[in-house]
Amino acid sequence: MNGVIASLASWCEWRRSPDWAGKSVGFVPTMGALHGGHRSLLERARAENERVVLSIFVNPSQFNDPNDLASYPRTLEADIALARDWVDVVFTPWPEEIYRDGYRFRVTEHELSRRWEGVHRPGHFDGVLTVVLKLLNAVQPTRAYFGEKDWQQLQLVRGMVDALLLPVEIVACPTVREPDGLAMSSRNRRLTELGRKHAAEFPRALRTARDAAAAASYLRVRGFEVDYVEDHDGVRLGAVRVDGVRLIDNVRL
Repeated sequence: MNGVIASLASWCEWRRSPDWAGKSVGFVPTMGALHGGHRSLLERARAENERVVLSIFVNPSQFNDPNDLASYPRTLEADIALARDWVDVVFTPWPEEIYRDGYRFRVTEHELSRRWEGVHRPGHFDGVLTVVLKLLNAVQPTRAYFGEKDWQQLQLVRGMVDALLLPVEIVACPTVREPDGLAMSSRNRRLTELGRKHAAEFPRALRTARDAAAAASYLRVRGFEVDYVEDHDGVRLGAVRVDGVRLIDNVRL
């Protein structure tokens, strides 16, 4: 790894350097609190590109709950240690540079973003799409890597890239799971020991129930607070709360 860059001007100067000219660039955008799922994205980016950039930016515009933003884990040193074997640069931009306009200009999608997560987290996807667009414009990658755990986000990012004619390939990577089946997530570390054991029933129900309604009913009986479970386009999506921690997941049918 060559360094950590926070200044947008410094990053742009680095990106224009002769050492990067004509090289394929893989990009993994994250909010930090890295885990094995992020590691799999970095490994693939390293295997498929000559340069790899990791961004770590806790994006304020995608949090509709200020408490959720405040409690999001910031683990920069540990994140850099996890990533250093696969990345050339870690980009940690400052919020005042990413949102120099005060978030007056934003990306809004009017169909898919209004369902599921969009219902329960108003404005969330405006924030996600806006910051992804800004980061793609800054990094100018050949390929950008996203996990399939955030299935709805992945579809929206793909749609935005296609609609806005961005010259980048969006690469979907399989969800990485713990041995008991729970999808890896930075939120898992906020669960109690008992809640962590309980959470493993969530993906199991999505995978084994005869339909979405049966999965939701089972989860409620087991004490989960269910935001939604729905089947769409060959995928079963769900969101629940355990110990007050909100978890999302999806499985292919």
